[in-house]
Amino acid sequence: MRAYFKYFLGAILLAAPAGVYGQAAPAAKPAQNARGNPIALRDLSSSFEALAARVRPAVVQIFSTGYVSGEEGEGTDASNLLSKQRSTGSGVILSADGYIVTNNHVVQGARKIEVKLPMLSRARARESTVPARLVGADRETDLAVIRIERTDLPRLALGDSSDLRQGQLVMAFGNPLGLEGSVTMGVVSSVARHLKPDDPMVYVQTDAPINPGNSGGPLVDTDGRVVGINTFILTQSGGSEGIGFAVPSNIVRTIYQQIRKDGHVHRGQIGLVVQTITPLMAKGLSLSQDWGVIASDVIPDGPADKAGLKTGDIIVTLNGRTMEDAPHLQTAIYRLALAEKVILTVLREGQTLNYTVPVFERVDDPQRFADMVNPDDNLVPKLAILAIEINEKLSAMLPDLRHEYGIVVAARSANAPYTGGALEPGDVIYELNHTPTVTIKALRAALDAMKSGDPVVLQVERRGKLLYIPIELE
Repeated sequence: MRAYFKYFLGAILLAAPAGVYGQAAPAAKPAQNARGNPIALRDLSSSFEALAARVRPAVVQIFSTGYVSGEEGEGTDASNLLSKQRSTGSGVILSADGYIVTNNHVVQGARKIEVKLPMLSRARARESTVPARLVGADRETDLAVIRIERTDLPRLALGDSSDLRQGQLVMAFGNPLGLEGSVTMGVVSSVARHLKPDDPMVYVQTDAPINPGNSGGPLVDTDGRVVGINTFILTQSGGSEGIGFAVPSNIVRTIYQQIRKDGHVHRGQIGLVVQTITPLMAKGLSLSQDWGVIASDVIPDGPADKAGLKTGDIIVTLNGRTMEDAPHLQTAIYRLALAEKVILTVLREGQTLNYTVPVFERVDDPQRFADMVNPDDNLVPKLAILAIEINEKLSAMLPDLRHEYGIVVAARSANAPYTGGALEPGDVIYELNHTPTVTIKALRAALDAMKSGDPVVLQVERRGKLLYIPIELE
């Protein structure tokens, strides 16, 4: 297809009237393809049509209904910790047995998920909408995996986003504004766009029109491979202005494989805090270069510390790749698998040193539990929290807990109906006045039996440490 596009542009230039570009153009033969045959516009159009026909059967529409936690702030109380939400978006089938990747924000807090398969024939129209279940989600990358009970489904393959080039032709598929099975075309505007200085996430930027409802749909190359999952746009009008962003397929692959295997994501770290070297920093610290990455902190007893790195080391390469700035290094670590080892080359006082550092699991975001709750089962009004009982799934997400039982705080209100200490998302409640808290029902009953002014002391595990939180009910 790239060849078609090249010849198509050549044909336009050759067909321009004499003198348009400043001088008369010599007579030239029409652009030809590899077989020596003239290329017509219909050939270019046919190639796009064939690509759309291959991709569309694997692109689905997703409908979800559920609850999302309210934002903490003034006016937030226990009664509106959760609000009902209906959302729609897109997804792409990655396996013949029904695994689908979409955006987390499409299915966040969902209690009911339905998938509408493309109605490619009237015979399939009645069975086009099928129930789906959430396999797992990752808030940090805004990706989720859902599954439908179907076999022999059409699927797309994930491409290698590291092979993308600026200006490369891509097509975005999805259901913008509910318009089923839409496709748009554009180019890759940037292959690795950082939007926040301290955020390791990178995105593929494209000018292919993306609108609400495209979220979760695939961005594909001219070979029909998924090179990104369309996620969001920057806009002043509310509609597409040619600035869209997709999660690169190499990140999608890592998240998809982990969620499919374990139901959640294991994210690695090596115990380094890094910053981008600036000319001013280089001058003040007398550094040998005014660009690159410096270790501003080495976490005590972390992997990097045990390997021998020190504060002030300049990180030159990671696994042989030059590190140009802090986001570059953070992104490289972000994609690493647990138990993998990385080789860091550093500069220290004029010496070049090499260190091998193992990747350890990073403590995850406690806010992720907010996606697992509903008001009927998880609200504890007198503590103004949404809570989840420890089970096998949560134990895997929270290794090394002090007890096999407990109540996890998934979300809390800023205006709690008590005075004293405050609970935080991620806290695990083990006891109330020396009585073990095993179930939410029992915790609610114990609190309901208390009167205003009664003292309550909660034993809580927070970030690996036990503490008592005394409160007084109002």
